Amino acid sequence: MAQATARHILVNTEKLAKKIKKEITNKEINFEKAAKKFSKCPSGKKGGELGMFKKGDMVKEFDEVVFTKDLNKVHGPIKTEFGFHLIEITGRI
Repeated sequence: MAQATARHILVNTEKLAKKIKKEITNKEINFEKAAKKFSKCPSGKKGGELGMFKKGDMVKEFDEVVFTKDLNKVHGPIKTEFGFHLIEITGRI
């Protein structure tokens, strides 16, 4: 079974997610600090770290990104029932 590690930032609006992604891309803030500052998920306190999880553990939209997109890049915004995510895939086995 496929497994991955990732971190994410969860916010309420697509506009805010795009703003944060731009700041990360422009190196105005790093992913960890952005997660601590903006994420409404409890994982934000840990820089957005989600640890190791299996395919199917997360919602469908999240899994599609984590198990198909490039590693070590910021993907999103991805809309789920929880809000808008920026996802950085840090590993896959």
